[in-house]
Amino acid sequence: MLDCAADNRQRKRCSGHIEITELSKAFNGDPVYRDFNLSLPVGEFVSVFGPNGCGKSTLINMISGLLPMDTGSVLYDGKSIEETNISYVFQNYRDALFPWIRAIDNILYPLKIRNVPKREQKNRLDSILSEFDIKIDILKYPYQLSGGQQQTISILRSIITDPEVLFLDEPFSALDYEMTLLMRERIQRIFLNRDISMILVSHDLEEAVQLASQVLLLTRRPTRVAETIPVDIPWPRNAATLSDPDFVAIRSRCLDVFSREVARGERGSI
Repeated sequence: MLDCAADNRQRKRCSGHIEITELSKAFNGDPVYRDFNLSLPVGEFVSVFGPNGCGKSTLINMISGLLPMDTGSVLYDGKSIEETNISYVFQNYRDALFPWIRAIDNILYPLKIRNVPKREQKNRLDSILSEFDIKIDILKYPYQLSGGQQQTISILRSIITDPEVLFLDEPFSALDYEMTLLMRERIQRIFLNRDISMILVSHDLEEAVQLASQVLLLTRRPTRVAETIPVDIPWPRNAATLSDPDFVAIRSRCLDVFSREVARGERGSI
């Protein structure tokens, strides 16, 4: 775990928690979560991983406010969802962007609906384009951009509001592997350069471990936490990290927990 006295950024990260209390959710009478409780430190990068159908996306959709809970509550460092600046990066970047407006207007859209002055909009746009060294013609429409460029625009739109919490639901699953590795590096840069909590849902265990400061492993339904595994590997993490012995060991430990939960579900269905 992080040493909260190590530096100012770590002290800020360790100052509070995201508290999920007695969360329950069922679909057509089938419980996905039942009295689910979870406490996550503010400022961490948490990957959520588990068996198919365990409710990974359902979890982040509920705690981000996109999907109502049947019962339960979530507090971000003592604040409600409505009081917290939250952003979300969706899996399907093509549907997430407005095709009838240019990339620049897609990025600026959250600021426009908040009536942020145009000068501040420009300053924020210039800042993030410079910070992340984005080489995209933002005057083009989304359909004129590649898949990786479209998802980059989606990510820039999500961070231009300086969110406290950023949710990412399978953000790279539709990209090829080369672009996926590049996008993982960009997401890490955002995490390391900003005071932000990130919660990622992934079906790719390699990705879940590479990006996380801790991996939250879930069970089958009704879902609970199987284990939370810290990822104590230096940042940033690139393609070479994937063959590092420490990375391989952590990935193997996560795979063991995952395989145990899958096997448990298979035994229960016999």
